[in-house]
Amino acid sequence: MTHWLIIPIVLPALLAPFIILCARYHMGIQRVFSVAGVVAMIALALGLAVQTSDGTVMLYQLGDWAAPFGIVLVGDRLSTMMLLLMAVLALFVLLYAIGSKWDERGRHFHVLFQFQLMGISGAFLTGDLFNLFVFFEVLLIASYGLMIHAGGNARLRAGVQYVLFNLLGSTLFLFALGALYAETGTLNMADLAQRVAMISTDASVGIRVATVLLILVFAIKAAIVPLHFWLPSSYAEAPAPVAALFAIMTKVGAYAIIRVYTLIFPVDLEVTAGLHGTWLLPLALLSLAVGAVGVLAAKKFDRLVAFAVISSMGMVMVAIGMFTQESIASALYYIVHSTLAAGALFLIVDLVRQSRGHLELRLDAPVAGGALIAPLFMVAAIAMAGLPPLSGFVGKLMVLNAAFDGGPMAWVFGVILISSLFMVVGFARAGSILFWKAQADNAPVPEVGRAAPSALSFVAVGGLLALLVAHTVFAGPMYRYTTQTAAQLVTPDTYMATVLGTPGKLSGDKTDETKGDH
Repeated sequence: MTHWLIIPIVLPALLAPFIILCARYHMGIQRVFSVAGVVAMIALALGLAVQTSDGTVMLYQLGDWAAPFGIVLVGDRLSTMMLLLMAVLALFVLLYAIGSKWDERGRHFHVLFQFQLMGISGAFLTGDLFNLFVFFEVLLIASYGLMIHAGGNARLRAGVQYVLFNLLGSTLFLFALGALYAETGTLNMADLAQRVAMISTDASVGIRVATVLLILVFAIKAAIVPLHFWLPSSYAEAPAPVAALFAIMTKVGAYAIIRVYTLIFPVDLEVTAGLHGTWLLPLALLSLAVGAVGVLAAKKFDRLVAFAVISSMGMVMVAIGMFTQESIASALYYIVHSTLAAGALFLIVDLVRQSRGHLELRLDAPVAGGALIAPLFMVAAIAMAGLPPLSGFVGKLMVLNAAFDGGPMAWVFGVILISSLFMVVGFARAGSILFWKAQADNAPVPEVGRAAPSALSFVAVGGLLALLVAHTVFAGPMYRYTTQTAAQLVTPDTYMATVLGTPGKLSGDKTDETKGDH
């Protein structure tokens, strides 16, 4: 391969201006090119994932400038897996947006959608912290435009809150980058890993400050308690396809934590010892509990799902916070599960809104077409709550198994089991109100706001749920893949050697460098 690694960034970057310049007033053409672009992204991501599945670390040097002086893109098991997950989710979200005609309710939906994919792809593939900041800003700008798509006062207020919180994170990110550059003279991740390791403990103040600032930035992105306040309103008020795509956005924060705190600041690094390994796990457990309580107490269906996202991110961060190879492998398995489950639930929220007219959890209106929507809700709710036999249950077992060796077992077991009970009760309450009690009580059917969802909408939701089932059926091969990915993360010699062009590759690993032209 030569230039394939940069195409997932370049493709949406070219499609977006093409759509706005050449198909601005032709929705059909916009849809065709947007879907074709996402399908091409899936093919590219799948090819890159296959290429890196044997341990290969791919490198693309823009302008043929070698690291640490030039901009580099790096593809390994983790980045290509996340890229493929994003592309697959994006396809079903886009199909739903087209089927429900959400893309017609505002201006430039497909343009902003492509820019969003560009930002997320760049965040997963970049090998440089400054460019990670740049791609964070790209996806922030695009996500704000998508969030206020179709307008509305409530949506605008939630969007302003979303932007303010994320701008705070961006400011902290800049401070962290300045501190890192002042101490090390570089922002390339592989080069940082080498230079930080050589800093003595008596000259580590700047590095320790940067470490704390970075974990705060990534915690905001991942919606970890107490930095989660922006998420419930933002996700609940966003258009359904946008909220479903945002299911991958919190995973960008989780990805950044995994990447930075296994490569640059591992837990055994003396100069940053205790700064993230000590308190990340307690906050993750708190996030898991707060999200579960929010699910139990929610009075609207969309906010219930938003709190479920917070709880699922708590589960992901519990696994990451133990910082062992087994726990990171379980976190990666659960990331795939929670992304698909959250995406499906947000689309189901919109199906209920179309059919019922509102999302209040009260006994006044049955869901039209409940015979079709109720089974979809049941499968998605079982998956998100972590009940057997779906992948949520399998993922929780993996996290619990990792806790035997990697963390305070009693706390992890207790919080996970109790929060799972809360989630089950919360989803059961919502399901009974929406699909059972209202029907049994013969509640009046309102005329306003009722619409029959399109077949394409059901295809999109069904596709995500089918992937959840596949994720369960192939849990064994998937866990072996995530275990190999975690092993590559905790021993990053090959990654560093590939990026910096230095000897020291792990025996048995392969390396493939692809360089751009001047």
